[in-house]
Amino acid sequence: MSFLEDRSKTDWQSLDSEHYLHPFTDHKDLGNKSRIIAKADGVYVYDIDGNQILDGMSGLWCVNIGYGRSELSEAAATQLNELPYYNSFFQCANPPSIELANKLDKITQKQFNRVFYTGSGSESIDTMIRIVRRYWEVLGHPNKKTIIARKNAYHGSTIAGVSLGGMNAMHKQGGPLLPGIEHVDQPYWFESDRSHSPDDFGKKVASQLEEKILEIGVDNIAAFVGEPIQGAGGVIIPPDSYWPEIQRICNHYGILMVTDEVICGFGRLGEWFGADHFQIKPDLMTFAKGVTSGYLPLGGVMVSEKVSSAIIDKGGEFAHGFTYSGHPASCAVAIENIRILDEENLVLRTKNEIGPYLQNKWKSLEDHPIVGETRMVGLMGAMELVPQKDNPQRFDDKSTAGMTFRNFAVNNGLVMRAVGDTIVTAPPLVISEEEVDEMVEKAWMCLDHTQSEMTN
Repeated sequence: MSFLEDRSKTDWQSLDSEHYLHPFTDHKDLGNKSRIIAKADGVYVYDIDGNQILDGMSGLWCVNIGYGRSELSEAAATQLNELPYYNSFFQCANPPSIELANKLDKITQKQFNRVFYTGSGSESIDTMIRIVRRYWEVLGHPNKKTIIARKNAYHGSTIAGVSLGGMNAMHKQGGPLLPGIEHVDQPYWFESDRSHSPDDFGKKVASQLEEKILEIGVDNIAAFVGEPIQGAGGVIIPPDSYWPEIQRICNHYGILMVTDEVICGFGRLGEWFGADHFQIKPDLMTFAKGVTSGYLPLGGVMVSEKVSSAIIDKGGEFAHGFTYSGHPASCAVAIENIRILDEENLVLRTKNEIGPYLQNKWKSLEDHPIVGETRMVGLMGAMELVPQKDNPQRFDDKSTAGMTFRNFAVNNGLVMRAVGDTIVTAPPLVISEEEVDEMVEKAWMCLDHTQSEMTN
């Protein structure tokens, strides 16, 4: 039995245009031309016309174990039939939320002992801000409210997420923003003048955190938050020198360090979390996306013993929560998803096998005349489009080349994302070598088309 009406493609597009407000969309530009995705399997999605498209973005950085995994749909169905919903307020819990908390304790670093559940990455960021500020309040430092983040960072699209993120286009809409947020530069070596070596550049940019702490006053600073690798900002992989210096500064001034693992978590970088890859020890970690491989909404914040014990022992009631915190079906799917990641060795496979294979193939795209740089960690990478390989300057109309490439890609059966003139990719962790070859071959072809378009 289908719950959908039998409609034509044009019917779906018309209804979509009339009734559905899409996220991050110019609806005048969208019109009646939305691409209707009807089904998916493995690393491929299929539009309503039956066209097969290799999903080089894992949906929205989230479908880590690929599409069509019946184990996850069966876990959801079983739980929905047993207990479809109950809240976690009023001293209640459910078995899947407890079991998942236990699983998360085992795959995260030893300082983490508790999780606060949310429904998304944006809610996780909001929750993290509440936890950080509450922590300092109960310790008797109510002025320590300022949180430092980075320019061009993405931390969600709620008011708190937009405020903490550093994207100017988002800041221009829907203000005023949340007070008590400051920003420092991002560790984006390619976008710099490249007058410093990557290591020197990493330390130089990290030093801005110390400068900002001294400017605002350490008695006013609560935390620093950063994505281990900035995803939506363009897969900005910091130099090796960057995160150790950030850790040193946070430790020296006694402020909390938070890693936003919404994109980097659950195997994306060849480790369970980005903090593991960079060998840093955050006090809190936000997560979402890959925890269920996108099959159901779920997010959360991993909280260290230092922070959770202070809030529990001294804070009384923590007046914060969501209707769907610890949703039993979402937690059941996450448990099964983590089991698959573990038993199929997908994290280690990303680190030792398919990750290096794709990295090598991705590197070969640097031979193309309009590619200035490629970079990748695990299965998360970017390539920079430039008019001349040896010239650091961008195209005159920044983002034209990127969108040109993206349109050629989709029309030729490949999903990648354009961030300005940076092309980013993050395919499912289950991608095969043959599918990697297909992805890179199509990317090269689309580079040829883009070069031709941009030079005519």
